[in-house]
Formats: sequence, C-alpha cells, structure tokens
Amino acid sequence: MKYPTQYQRIAKRYKGVMKALDNLGKATKAAGPLNRKSAELIQLAAAAAIRSEGSVHSHARRAMEAGAKPDEIRHAVMLLTSTIGFPTVSAALSWVNDVVEKK
Repeated sequence: MKYPTQYQRIAKRYKGVMKALDNLGKATKAAGPLNRKSAELIQLAAAAAIRSEGSVHSHARRAMEAGAKPDEIRHAVMLLTSTIGFPTVSAALSWVNDVVEKK
C-alpha cells in the first residue's frame, strides 16, 4: 500500500512516534471483543465525524479488507446523519465512494 506523501514525510522524520502509533492501534484493537470489521467501521465513523478525508479513505479500504461490503460501509456513514449532519455525511460518502468504486 502506498501511503500519502504527508504521511510518508512524518513517518520518515518521526520513526519512533509512528512505531508507537502503530503499536497503539494494534493494542487497542486487541484489547476487546470487537472483530476487525467492526473496529474499522467504528474508526471510519470517527474519521467521518472529524472530516478527515484521508482517514475515511484508509478505514474504508481497511473495512473492505476485513470483509465489509460497500453497502455496510455506506450504512455506517449514513448512521451518522443525525449526529454529525447531512453535509458532513455527504462529504464522507463521497470519500467512501473514492475507495469503493475503485474495487
């Protein structure tokens, strides 16, 4: 997988921080009973809520790798409508489609 240029710059400059971040992600996923697909859908929802296009792309891709179907991914985002508002959901769905429509 090719990471975005900004991510690569940070990873090159702050190797120890990025390793710790990777380990934190692994530890939080291993700390409870949720399966990988559920965890990725939750992280996708959080990424949508903070309007992080890159994170939405990443977690949509990871959710698909974990077995989520495109309709499940879109539904996870649609569930946020009453919480984060339709304009933010609409933007997040367009970012999800960037990933889903490539497959």
